[in-house]
Amino acid sequence: MGQIIDVKSIVDQKRQDLKKIAARLKTDYQITPKIVVVLIGDNPASESYVKGKKKAAELMGLDSEIITFASDASEAEILTCIQDLNSDESVNGIIVQLPLPAHLDEETITQAVCLEKDVDGFHPQSLGNLMLGKKGFIPCTPKGIIEILKRTGTEIKGKHVVVVGRSNIVGKPVAMLALQENATITVCHSYTQNLEEITKQADILIVAMGKPKFITKAFVKQSAVVIDVGVNRQAGSKKLVGDVDLEDVLPYISQITPVPGGVGPMTITMLLQNTIEAACQQHNLTLMEETENKI
Repeated sequence: MGQIIDVKSIVDQKRQDLKKIAARLKTDYQITPKIVVVLIGDNPASESYVKGKKKAAELMGLDSEIITFASDASEAEILTCIQDLNSDESVNGIIVQLPLPAHLDEETITQAVCLEKDVDGFHPQSLGNLMLGKKGFIPCTPKGIIEILKRTGTEIKGKHVVVVGRSNIVGKPVAMLALQENATITVCHSYTQNLEEITKQADILIVAMGKPKFITKAFVKQSAVVIDVGVNRQAGSKKLVGDVDLEDVLPYISQITPVPGGVGPMTITMLLQNTIEAACQQHNLTLMEETENKI
């Protein structure tokens, strides 16, 4: 029988470590890292997620602010707001909560956030740095996935990592991160043939496809580690489920992340780590680098 990874404990420990760094920044350098979230429209899921980010930031000793716009706000209004935040020295990290209303161009708006404050890691140059193996902000969900694997003692080097999903937010960047950890990578998508045969080869299976309970025992290798990134509303109920049928695969795999309470909280934690890193970089401090091995 497989084990459900206790991501909550991992998150709690990681946040305590980061809280100590934030406290030292405030005590020794009079710096309180600040993150600003730009929220456009009235998407209930986005509103709930943003509130969670704000609460987590404040519990860790960071400043946070939510700037809201109506769903019919113009692109010019949003871009002006972002430019003001880019220029505000008290702001260390900026994120624009996705998805955006249909009339707004996601690429234009996300690229407007200056590279130094792109704590979501969505700027093309941030993603380019990831591709080249250069230092830069890493998208938070992929960064959190690697953190979970390392914190559970899962060996990545030399393993076959199969990623189901090729989005710019999760699939592609997590594949690059695993490659940097010296894994062998296969990326699957909607046009992949013989999906079951490929996923059953995975030592580590990362699923981010947006299809509730799609991955069953037929898709998993004996003793595989499974990271379920999906968060779906189960038809006919308010229950949240992943892309993996947890009950079906659990007897066959070694470990799996839960939904909810798995990758999501770690994603927020990585966002706040990126914000602290941004504050250090903007003040030419090496505090994060000095404590990197401890967190």
